[in-house]
Amino acid sequence: MKYSEYQPRPDLLKDRIILITGAGDGIGRAAAISYALHGATVVLHGRTLNKLEVIYDEIESLGAPQPAILPLQLSSASTRDYELLVDTLSQQFGRLDGILHNAGILGERTELAHYPIDVWDDVMAVNLRAPFVMTQALLPLLEKSDHASVVFASSGVGREARALWGAYSVSKIAIEAVNKIFAAENTYPNIRFNCLNPGATRTAMRAKAYPDEDPKTLPLPETIMPAYLYLMGEDSRHLNGSSIDAQD
Repeated sequence: MKYSEYQPRPDLLKDRIILITGAGDGIGRAAAISYALHGATVVLHGRTLNKLEVIYDEIESLGAPQPAILPLQLSSASTRDYELLVDTLSQQFGRLDGILHNAGILGERTELAHYPIDVWDDVMAVNLRAPFVMTQALLPLLEKSDHASVVFASSGVGREARALWGAYSVSKIAIEAVNKIFAAENTYPNIRFNCLNPGATRTAMRAKAYPDEDPKTLPLPETIMPAYLYLMGEDSRHLNGSSIDAQD
């Protein structure tokens, strides 16, 4: 199917509890609003509280279910931080129906010979370690869902190692492997795992990666939401361990 042409029913995510990391802007913000408008109670994760509060108010003003806010610094989150995250979600909702691992950082566009080690560590912490540790920590809450969906953010450079993409490419190749392994192990049959590559989209990260590109030539995050809705809703229950492109 062409995921870009998917037409979700209006109540696709009714009564679903969905955590979105990196919900402060760009694709994460668009997904949060889109999921909420399709009936989900969204848990907004990000580093910047005031950005999340703006989106919280926007979702409420649209008449969608009241969201929740969850600030957490992924690059330095400890085991205790994740325990608190699980406790908070458990007390507030009792279960979790989905995670969109959208948060990510670009690092530097430079050759590996000169790649700064501290930047490498930050990229790996946010793009690889955090989605793995958070998913593992939240599995008991996902297990309580009738059918749960975990969606990892991939990239074109996650399918093919590309020069000058350094830690970002390595982290995305690794997250594709994490996705496949979680799916293959099938520890909890009611939880499915898939990767989603947004493709070239008008975001701040894209502008940093391609400073000479005219952003007006790129689609807005809102226009690639059909694939995000598809993977989070029940119409994709047959997919597990897949990696799809939002703009296909």
